[in-house]
Amino acid sequence: MIEQVLRAMITYYSGDPRRVNHFLKVYGFAKAIGAGEGLDARTQTVLDVAALTHDIGIKNSEAKFGSSSGEHQQIEGPPEAQKLLRTLGVDEEITRRVCFLIAHHHTYSQVDGPDYQILIEADFLVNAFEDSMSENAIRAFQRKVFRTKTGEELLHALYGV
Repeated sequence: MIEQVLRAMITYYSGDPRRVNHFLKVYGFAKAIGAGEGLDARTQTVLDVAALTHDIGIKNSEAKFGSSSGEHQQIEGPPEAQKLLRTLGVDEEITRRVCFLIAHHHTYSQVDGPDYQILIEADFLVNAFEDSMSENAIRAFQRKVFRTKTGEELLHALYGV
């Protein structure tokens, strides 16, 4: 199933290698953090699908609002993800959780599970580089949001914080 979602997302963002590279990097970090934290297979599956689809709302956000802001992504993403995942025959319970994660992946309070925490951390590991964040901004986000040992280790290895 993960391979099907991956290919569907590459097709969805056909012609936009920046977006494809982003979600592939987030997926890679999410996979690594999930393994390091010992997630069970079902939670890892949810995390994998969420990592691949977390920014699916960008296309509609840009078309409707001329913006890819996190707020717009969180609104526009779940309906798109639901359509895509249903087309692929993804289990409804997994689809519901993935849509919840997409709807909250730029909301850092009230994290309700390891899949949510890891998705936030994996996305930040990529965004910090892609957005050329300062060391101070990275440290502030680390103190405020990072909670997993593996995520902290990767953050340190990448950015020295």
